[in-house]
Amino acid sequence: MEGPQISIVAPLYNESESFPHLVSRLNALMDSSDLTIEVVLVDDGSRDTTPVMMQQLALTDERYHCVFLSRNYGHQTALSAGLASARATEAVMVIDGDLQDPPELLSEFYKHYQEGYDVVYAVRRQRKEGWLKRMAYHTFYRILRSISYIDIPLDSGDFSLISRRALDVLNRMPEESRYIRGMRTWIGFRQIGIPYERSGRVAGSPKYSFKMLWRLAYNGIFNFSEAPISFITRLGVFAISVAVIYLIATIIKRFVYGHVPEGFTALLFIIIWFSGVQLVALGIIGEYVLRIFFQVKGRPLFVIKDEIINGQYTASSRDPYLTKKAPQAL
Repeated sequence: MEGPQISIVAPLYNESESFPHLVSRLNALMDSSDLTIEVVLVDDGSRDTTPVMMQQLALTDERYHCVFLSRNYGHQTALSAGLASARATEAVMVIDGDLQDPPELLSEFYKHYQEGYDVVYAVRRQRKEGWLKRMAYHTFYRILRSISYIDIPLDSGDFSLISRRALDVLNRMPEESRYIRGMRTWIGFRQIGIPYERSGRVAGSPKYSFKMLWRLAYNGIFNFSEAPISFITRLGVFAISVAVIYLIATIIKRFVYGHVPEGFTALLFIIIWFSGVQLVALGIIGEYVLRIFFQVKGRPLFVIKDEIINGQYTASSRDPYLTKKAPQAL
């Protein structure tokens, strides 16, 4: 049986409030489109009624393909699970479950796909988050682009359309610390950016905390830049330069003024300075070692607990939460 032309992938985590709105928008899109579309919803270990609502939907509407992960793995890993599960023959569209990414842009994305582009990514012209998040995003994207060894587009998130051949390459990339938008740029092929205005959340509260955003930023910097290692070298050269300058100043004072600075102030400064340099260097090296440590374990990126395709379960395991708790109406 021939698969769908387009898969729309949306990772979900505690999105019970926005779920009815998401389904309504997706149904309207699929009903009005001439394309054959499947929607891949990935439950990233939600603790609310999101998995129940997903189950009810997938068992009654075969256009929905639902994947239930065994625990909460994080947005980027959940997105990777959805991309690996997508059955599209032509392309996959990635959106957020909170509808900040309008699925209605599929038709515009698909036009560029037909023109020969393998990746059509959305560029945010305006965001609806608070000023602190907007400033943090704006600053991070520009820092990352300036230090990255690939040309990562500015103000571009995961919202995109990816061709089947580009997706196959992306799915073969096994890195444990995922930064999808950087990986998407790295694979190459023809890519184009489409500007859009990013909406606010349709319902519920944001799931990306500053800690999670910081971790995502770390993955972007350490996975796609050589700057941290170069920073260690430059910091070492700078520290040596300071030490040499201090030594020269001490010698001049000894022979010109006839005395050398006394006391522990200078010694304490030198000890603290070089100790700080060493700790920073160890911290940066430790980030790379930590990534190597997790990568060489060879563990799977995620574990799928259950999967519903064409209105039927395909996995042998069942979650008591899904099967025993009564689904809520959409």
